[in-house]
Amino acid sequence: MSVTFEEFRKEMMQNPDFKREYEALEPEFEIIRAMVAGRMEAGMTQKQLAEATGIAQGDISKLENGSANPSLRTLKRIAAGMGMQIHIEFRPIGGEKRI
Repeated sequence: MSVTFEEFRKEMMQNPDFKREYEALEPEFEIIRAMVAGRMEAGMTQKQLAEATGIAQGDISKLENGSANPSLRTLKRIAAGMGMQIHIEFRPIGGEKRI
């Protein structure tokens, strides 16, 4: 019987050290998900996005698979290439609401 990634992740999240590290990477995961979703929503391939932004397709791939860390300037170029803009927000740790 094979285990899905989600099942594996859920099991691993029971380990406090793993959970802490995984949650620390959430902002990076969120950026990657937003980039891929935006590109797909725009109906673009990585190659088309590369042509629109002047960023090498290999670098787009590295950003999407998490092996590169984009600057804000790069994120703005990518968003513009997809006909979008970026939005960055600061949220309270733990999701507490502020009044």
